[in-house]
Amino acid sequence: MGAFIIDRCKNVICLTAIFLTAWTSTSWAAGVWLYEQGTPDLGTASAGRMALAENAATAAHNPAGMTRLDESQVMLGVQPLWLRIEFDPDAETTTSGSNGEDDPLIGAGGLYYVHSLQDDLKLGLAMGSYFGLGMDYGDDWVGRYYVTEVEFLTYSLIPTVGYRVNDWLSVGGGVSMIYATLNQKAAINNVLEALPDGELELDDDDFGYGVILSVLLEPWEHTRFGLAYNSEVDLEFDDALSLKGLGPGLSAALGGVRGSKVDLDMTLPQAVMFSAYHDINDQWAIMGNLGWQEWSEFGKSDVTISSATTTSFTSDRNYDDTWHVALGVRYRFAPEWMWSAGFAYDSSPVDDDDRTADLPLDRQIRYGTGLQYKLDDDLTFSAAYEYVDFGKAEIDQNRGPLAGRLKGEYDTNEAHFFLLNVNWKF
Repeated sequence: MGAFIIDRCKNVICLTAIFLTAWTSTSWAAGVWLYEQGTPDLGTASAGRMALAENAATAAHNPAGMTRLDESQVMLGVQPLWLRIEFDPDAETTTSGSNGEDDPLIGAGGLYYVHSLQDDLKLGLAMGSYFGLGMDYGDDWVGRYYVTEVEFLTYSLIPTVGYRVNDWLSVGGGVSMIYATLNQKAAINNVLEALPDGELELDDDDFGYGVILSVLLEPWEHTRFGLAYNSEVDLEFDDALSLKGLGPGLSAALGGVRGSKVDLDMTLPQAVMFSAYHDINDQWAIMGNLGWQEWSEFGKSDVTISSATTTSFTSDRNYDDTWHVALGVRYRFAPEWMWSAGFAYDSSPVDDDDRTADLPLDRQIRYGTGLQYKLDDDLTFSAAYEYVDFGKAEIDQNRGPLAGRLKGEYDTNEAHFFLLNVNWKF
């Protein structure tokens, strides 16, 4: 009976992996840099990620950690997300409308594979995403002349290699191949001509490359340290600008830019993360992270029309680099069962007076918990939950007579992640 269950599980893994490849996308709000990648460390809010090196997920997080795996293995994670946002405008907001409430259920996940060539040499492959955002405020919300919908999706394919130098040192690296799509819309104010709103849209895609470099140190039997570097990835979106539904006067004023190219240069930030892991005893373990991300080089610009004399549709951001800290704990309360919990904090990349509705970034606080069950030596199942508080994300922007003033904060700005995961050794 046990063998029958295992065989069935293996078949489910293969079929689900094919399905996941077609189904997985990333559409999130506020987070943008995603620690949630369909892996069991969702249960520790990613604490210890670069030092865990205990399953196929290390192929993407710390390729050097693949040297700790004795056998080839594959991991599949299915991770739906429930996003909840609602903007609360104050009395100084000049446009009337709804609060832009949105609460979609979004599908996502990850697929990871490690192939054991030799005891000291491993190959890995990861599919998923670590960067993206998505918001749909609706066509009648108070900030519609800034943005009505923005969707930035990334899809990653990451081949990696890990090599054990000696008993305590392993090194690894890989290439991040990222396909990205950007769709951004904003309403155009035809109020002077008593007509319904028009629409501005940018829709484009691009392909970029980056590298991953990592180290795993094992100075003592029950202690590990991991360090991983992700390089920046440059993307360029230069689609022709689409303007629809303009009134005659505004159409004449903007006729010279209709169909013109809009260049948006975007740099996914380079990042460094250091993790530590320590077994206190046979039951308890602690772990933590310290990380840095170079958001000052992000370069994302928004697209909007602020006046009838508009000649440029983009504006530069004033972002700051960010810091990440995380702390987690695990408890093995039975030979087959393990419980985990963790906390993480990321600083805000933007000051209140520079924050915009298409990227309402603020500080982020994560709380995670999870369970793992080891069915046998080859098959391990995980379930986890994480709550993310994206902060109030206060906004105060004034962009002239057509866009008006948008001022307020997000009363609701949170996400709930749910994970089902399986790791299979073979």
